[in-house]
Amino acid sequence: MSDNTKTSLPNTMPTLRVMPMPSDANIHGDVFGGWIMAQVDVAGAVPAARRANGRVATIAVNSFLFKQPVFVGDLLSFYAEVTKVGNTSITVYVEVYAERNRLQADTVKVTEATLTYVATDENRKPRLIPPLDLL
Repeated sequence: MSDNTKTSLPNTMPTLRVMPMPSDANIHGDVFGGWIMAQVDVAGAVPAARRANGRVATIAVNSFLFKQPVFVGDLLSFYAEVTKVGNTSITVYVEVYAERNRLQADTVKVTEATLTYVATDENRKPRLIPPLDLL
């Protein structure tokens, strides 16, 4: 894990905001990495589905880095952006920030990940991503 460098939230709207609950953590109050991964997947799917103009499915987690622990009560903000578009696939970069003590506005970057999604049709088979000018 990296240092506890404080930062501020990006100046864009987050894709997702959520606060982990005690059921999302171990007995010490540390949030399960799998829970964070699931939330990152949800956040990454939002811009992927928008760009694909429909259904997408996760096909790869290209990278996933836990930079800091996440605790029950942290307010998490997920920022996701499309970084690459192929014929049927879309790669999305997701950053996660935690506001630790909202009274003091203690904000740290806790996670970053890159995921790839594939656009799928009604039969859940890969389909071509429409060109931007058709959206």
